Amino acid sequence: MKNTFKFIMAAILTGSMLFYSCETNDLELIATPNSLTVDQADPNLLLNTIQLGYLFNMGTFNGSASSLTRINVFGSRDYFSGITGLTLNNAWSSLYSTAFGDTRGMIPNASAIEELNAAAGDGSLNFQEGVSKTLIAHQLMLMVDFVGDIPFSQINNPLEFPSPEVDSGADVYAGALGLLDEAEALLTGSQGQDLFYNGDAEQWIRLVNTIRMKAALTTGDIAAFQTIEAGGNFITDNSDDFEFTYGTNDVNPDERHPDYVADYTPSGAGQYRSNWLMDLMLNNDDPRRFYYFYRQQDCTPGASCNPNPMGEAVTQLQCSIQIAPTHVTDAGFGDIFCFVEDGYWGRTHGDNSGIPPDGFNRTANGVYPAGGLYDDSAFGAVGLDLGGGGAGIEPFILASYVDFMRAEVALASGDAEGAAGFIEAGLTKSMDKVLEFDSLDTSRDASMDVTSGEAAAYVDSIVTAFMDAAPGPDQWNILAEQNWTTQYGGGAETYNFYRRTGFPTTIPPNLEPNPGTFVRSFPYPNNEVVANPNISQKADQTVQVFWDTNPPSALTGGFPAAN
Repeated sequence: MKNTFKFIMAAILTGSMLFYSCETNDLELIATPNSLTVDQADPNLLLNTIQLGYLFNMGTFNGSASSLTRINVFGSRDYFSGITGLTLNNAWSSLYSTAFGDTRGMIPNASAIEELNAAAGDGSLNFQEGVSKTLIAHQLMLMVDFVGDIPFSQINNPLEFPSPEVDSGADVYAGALGLLDEAEALLTGSQGQDLFYNGDAEQWIRLVNTIRMKAALTTGDIAAFQTIEAGGNFITDNSDDFEFTYGTNDVNPDERHPDYVADYTPSGAGQYRSNWLMDLMLNNDDPRRFYYFYRQQDCTPGASCNPNPMGEAVTQLQCSIQIAPTHVTDAGFGDIFCFVEDGYWGRTHGDNSGIPPDGFNRTANGVYPAGGLYDDSAFGAVGLDLGGGGAGIEPFILASYVDFMRAEVALASGDAEGAAGFIEAGLTKSMDKVLEFDSLDTSRDASMDVTSGEAAAYVDSIVTAFMDAAPGPDQWNILAEQNWTTQYGGGAETYNFYRRTGFPTTIPPNLEPNPGTFVRSFPYPNNEVVANPNISQKADQTVQVFWDTNPPSALTGGFPAAN
């Protein structure tokens, strides 16, 4: 199941960055490669391009959601400046465009595969068509989740509808579910090759059902969710995980995890980690922190190890000699607005201050999921080719995520004991998966590896805390915190969870006292607004998507409560 980036790049290079198979003489007869007719297209290269677009878009959705929900750092003092019409420009083009760079978007390529399969008339391309429709359905749902009403019914007829109008989010969801029905029929008994599941059609059908579960949970159709759950044919085991595995080659092409590329450089780490998440995991003694984060220093200026920082350290962490803003202190997060104990050197939500020369001080991405260094308390510097060399993963939908979906349904139904069982299952799967990653870093001190007993003890402590907590917000906060922690490295669904439930309420406010209302949906991409007269930009970010029926956001006292 776990293919490396080498396989993808080999497929692309074979096609010379095109998704058509043709001779040089053919190219001389047309104006551009994108003008090639459908009957000249190579369906396997079309599918590779769709999968690459999916990978790119999932990185965008995962990153944007994780930043808003404090799993990663949100580097803007206000939501209006941090989430703009530029945020989803490339993801939108990757999905819809007929000319995105040297390639076309996912939907036009999927349409081409469908035409080729119909022309063949023998079902020989059923696998390619089924996979493409599965990926398109998931992307359409996520685009609705993030943006709202989007084009759907007019998108495959560019001659008649060069500027497609938007359909309601509910209609797009219904259309996406229809695509999943078609995909399942096509995949049943089919054969092929893909970049995620090694051509295993049964795994793809499990994914189809899992995406249906996602749709049911998101829209509140609990009966549909439980019907799929009862059938059992969905992602239930780590061997079913839907993800992409990167390689270690660093040039021509660079196969490494993007977060590894950002942090393992000659000038040190290029990203900041979330103070809230690091502090939560430290206080909970969550053993996954040694895999998620790599500390380059054993002390952060301002922490108890160095309570009165002076000199060079001040220029690298200026906030360590500042007083926490009143609203941050009042919310109970004055102690982590700048630093976290034990050398966890990051930033808080909304910190947009300048970048000091702290590349060899700040906490870097670890061995999971970025393929970096395992934190064995060596406190060495990051650098090129260290740790796992970037051979990490981009999680899409993991079995542990699905268990937390099931826990949410159980708790919402009043079944706290059932929710506890799913929390235990999700955390156990997460521990099993994460703890395997230490082997990527052969330079680590293996005596510092987390043991299975330590992992099990942590899981037991969380389940006990959940069952001991008072019904209501206390239990929801524990479920939410563990759900979000488990989704580190992925995270697209945390944004939906937050807007569905309003939990956790245990997250810090924006560093700016008046950051504006929380983002209930993203603006339309600027490129589409400029090019398409039938799409007008939203007045603001308070517009709620069709399934978001919670109270509106407000400057004070709105939903979600922590914002």
